[in-house]
Amino acid sequence: MTTQRNSNVLRSMLGFIGVVQVFFGIMFTFVPNTFAGMVGLEAAPPWALWMFTMFGARAFGFAYGMFVAMRDPARHSTWIRAMIVVQAVDWIGTLVFLLNGSLTLMQVSTAAVLPVIFIATLVTQFPRERGSAAA
Repeated sequence: MTTQRNSNVLRSMLGFIGVVQVFFGIMFTFVPNTFAGMVGLEAAPPWALWMFTMFGARAFGFAYGMFVAMRDPARHSTWIRAMIVVQAVDWIGTLVFLLNGSLTLMQVSTAAVLPVIFIATLVTQFPRERGSAAA
């Protein structure tokens, strides 16, 4: 029962992360300056929109990976490992910009908290190999 519950928690989190990735893919690809305004930032210069488009493409790719992993986490654990690393880099980067005063907690909003929740859930619910019978 616990294994099934853990699997359900992991699958639900992978789906949620996938949805979050789709959201950011849409925001950064199609309306980056609208998103900037929503979090109290100035509009990005035109040249920066190119980088936002590239990030958006990667967010869509990771969304796809989370939805694939959601169907069979053990088989697609590489996607889960990759997302753990992505979230760690996101969180460290967010902390750097918060600590150096470039951004406020209100501006980074969920980026200060969600990576920690995502990492903790993905690590604690990560699919474990089943022990093989002793020969």
